[in-house]
Amino acid sequence: MLTLYPEIKPNAQHRIAVDPPHELYIEESGNPDGIPVLVVHGGPGGGCEDYHRRFFDAERFRIILMDQRGAGRSTPLAELEGNSTDKLVEDMEAVRSFLGIDKWLLFGGSWGSTLSLVYAQAHPNRVSGLVLRGIFLCRPRDIQWFYQEGASRVFPDYWSDFEAQIPEAERDNMVAAYYRKLTSTNELEQIQAAKAWSVWEGRCATLHPNPRVVEHFGHPHVAIALARIECHYFMNSAFLEPDQIIRDAHRLADIPGVIVHGRYDMVCPLDNALALSKAWPEAEFQIIRDAGHSASEPAIIDALIRGVESVVAKTEKSAG
Repeated sequence: MLTLYPEIKPNAQHRIAVDPPHELYIEESGNPDGIPVLVVHGGPGGGCEDYHRRFFDAERFRIILMDQRGAGRSTPLAELEGNSTDKLVEDMEAVRSFLGIDKWLLFGGSWGSTLSLVYAQAHPNRVSGLVLRGIFLCRPRDIQWFYQEGASRVFPDYWSDFEAQIPEAERDNMVAAYYRKLTSTNELEQIQAAKAWSVWEGRCATLHPNPRVVEHFGHPHVAIALARIECHYFMNSAFLEPDQIIRDAHRLADIPGVIVHGRYDMVCPLDNALALSKAWPEAEFQIIRDAGHSASEPAIIDALIRGVESVVAKTEKSAG
């Protein structure tokens, strides 16, 4: 089984001003002349992590990490103004242009798969390949599954902690109830709601309990951005038209792709990936039998590293 490449440090860091008040954090590592790959993080609002650099051979890849609006090291933290899917797609184009890249490989999981797909459908000539994990189509039923009823029946003990933040009379619409708390002027109320929202996700993200993942999700800096931005997007149907990703999947036909999805993914159930695979049959589809949602699970890491090599090989073959 393949494991992550050795730790590396960035060799370049940038801050790019986009629409006020947003400023994006970008970093590059690996080979400056290598194959460009953009890590598209999840959430929305999750931010990049250092281990994201380690899915790629540093001698062969120009590894680009970008914290999306309001996330990670981008500023202002957890900002909702001007934060929408079309703006994130514009930001990706601005970063590509700033870095002088013609085409890049997109590597995204969960919300990162959503955004990668939307970008690729808008700019197919700028994408050399797609390696996607934990597919999230952002359909109403996908949001309902995790934040209203579905995962709540698999993890009723974790759900009770998530539900406890909300008065019983408001629990018929948990996203709306959390949105009121996460946009409250009371900072203590905001952070308490944010931690509960984020820890619920972290607890459900792995097949086997992983305290490190839960601790990361519960960190105040991560939790406030993840919870506020996710809830903002879900209140607005992720700023997507109904079934937009499946409707526009034909635009991906000429892009080499790999879809990796854990059989026991309780955050984004497997039917998301199956629907995408049917609409985009050209992509290689792998169901990982002993994994949940998280990119840090051993079998997912193995499949993603192999997926990168598979997509690059197809790209080089078509170029040759």
